[in-house]
Amino acid sequence: MSLSRKKGPLYLQLKKIIRDRIVHGQYPVGTLIPSEPQLEQEFAVSKMTVRNAIKELQQEGYVMKQSGVGTTVQRNSVAPQLSKGKQFTEILVEQGATIHKRLVGKYMEQNGPGSEAYTLFGDRCLCLERLYLLNDLPFIYYEHRLALGLTEAEEWTLGDEFSLYEWLEDHDLVAEQYRDQFTVAPLSARIASELGMSEGDVVLRRQRFAYTSDGRAVEWSTGYYNTSLSPYIVNYQL
Repeated sequence: MSLSRKKGPLYLQLKKIIRDRIVHGQYPVGTLIPSEPQLEQEFAVSKMTVRNAIKELQQEGYVMKQSGVGTTVQRNSVAPQLSKGKQFTEILVEQGATIHKRLVGKYMEQNGPGSEAYTLFGDRCLCLERLYLLNDLPFIYYEHRLALGLTEAEEWTLGDEFSLYEWLEDHDLVAEQYRDQFTVAPLSARIASELGMSEGDVVLRRQRFAYTSDGRAVEWSTGYYNTSLSPYIVNYQL
């Protein structure tokens, strides 16, 4: 995997990727992340880039670097932005699961007048489709519709391992208000194929609407959950 200077400092890109792997259990707490030479080779970056990325992760409390030992994962949770609740995937990782993400598709969509997407974003939006794997089994299929300028579409070169919400923040689209809707719905043939299920199987469907503080729509996502692998979990802290 290679990084691009067009997306900002390389060490920050690498830091985000390593942190995402930690948060999703690919590098479990108490284990060593790959060595500096291994990271240099995987991401085709310099020793200084790797060291700067690890330095920031250590400052944030994710890892601890020890001479002669390596870099050990210290924690795998992110600070919640809007509430004391934890993200669904974060809870699963704390229970010992691993989460991998796979980019399935990305394209620009024309929104018809009167449609939900048109009401939220106008005549066009950017679409992103991702598959989440729980312990390497297809678990959640996400369809994200995003409010971004058309000029961004030409440079939209996202890979599997990226944080959607950090990417939105990089484009000054910070979600501060959320609304979730839960229903059950039958799977289309396409999504059923991605989840390893059958067309028409009924699954949990969650729609999330995210807005800026002034009410502008940032994201409309629809997630299809194979809850036979794990129930949808919400933990609350007062």
